[in-house]
Amino acid sequence: MLLDPENTLFVRGATPVLLLADAPVHDALPLLTASDGAVPLCEGWSIVPRLTLCVVDGPGDHGLVVPALAAPVVGGAVDGTASDGMGDWCADAEQAGGAVVLSLDHLPEALDWSALLSSGTARGGFMSALA
Repeated sequence: MLLDPENTLFVRGATPVLLLADAPVHDALPLLTASDGAVPLCEGWSIVPRLTLCVVDGPGDHGLVVPALAAPVVGGAVDGTASDGMGDWCADAEQAGGAVVLSLDHLPEALDWSALLSSGTARGGFMSALA
């Protein structure tokens, strides 16, 4: 399934994050339980982070493709300059060996990680990157 890039947010960092809204795989992903802040491994799922397309692949027929080049990327700039975008997010994912993928009902207006990780409605976890 193709997911509209407007329903995604790629967040740069040492462990990059992909936020999904209204994703067709939402119910197939495990309910996220990370009350202590440690995001669990999302068993049976993987991510293929690429500059033009990002693939989230799950068990069976579950999965989605995001036209990544058109998707918004935030974070990662420590000197106050803007992020270089998707290429840097992919590099972050390569260094981390994957990314945290969180499926939500809608994208948050502000990134409040403690609220997102303990909402009781978020689904997903850390997905290892496929080479």
